[in-house]
Amino acid sequence: MSRSKSSQRWLREHFSDPFVKRAQAEGMRSRAVYKLEELIERDQLLKPGMVVVDLGAAPGGWSQLVRRELGDRGRVVALDILDMPPLAGVDFIHGDFREPEALSRLESVLAGDAVDLVLSDMAPNMSGMTAVDQPRAMYLCELTREFADQHLKTGGNLLLKMFHGQGFDAFIQDLRQRYAKVQIRKPKASRNRSPEVYALATGKRARGNEAKS
Repeated sequence: MSRSKSSQRWLREHFSDPFVKRAQAEGMRSRAVYKLEELIERDQLLKPGMVVVDLGAAPGGWSQLVRRELGDRGRVVALDILDMPPLAGVDFIHGDFREPEALSRLESVLAGDAVDLVLSDMAPNMSGMTAVDQPRAMYLCELTREFADQHLKTGGNLLLKMFHGQGFDAFIQDLRQRYAKVQIRKPKASRNRSPEVYALATGKRARGNEAKS
């Protein structure tokens, strides 16, 4: 019974959410686009001709927004283990970016182009138990960081979802060794009760030139 009441409450909140209504009205795939939209405007994340990789992209809202903002210039590559309906002007790779096959396909799609920006709005399936959910969330952050280590160009930027909790501070400290600047953002479209924030790491340092702690 409590689960049913909780589900009903979530549905009421969801459909009364102004960002949900806006997404529906504007033909966007998710309310999450407005988190990224705010950060794009605030931090000037996009420039014409950029190559952007969106990890865990499904249902495609972030890729949809980036493609729109870049116009006809630049490239958007989306990866997800889940399937995603096609988006015009977005190269979608259906696979696990930890696996060699998916990475090989990515390299083929990029055709030598350097990656300017890596995005990740990934989150684990939440159980409601912090002791389980937080390690899973941090694992996704670590995978994203490793992907950026390998594929993001020197001077490039990384934006990823994080959750406050165990491992958060140490991860941010590690990012500060790898990037010139790291900032924490909480967009207006991020629900107040959610512990999610976004880490924006800008100016990837050259390998072998990481900051010393």
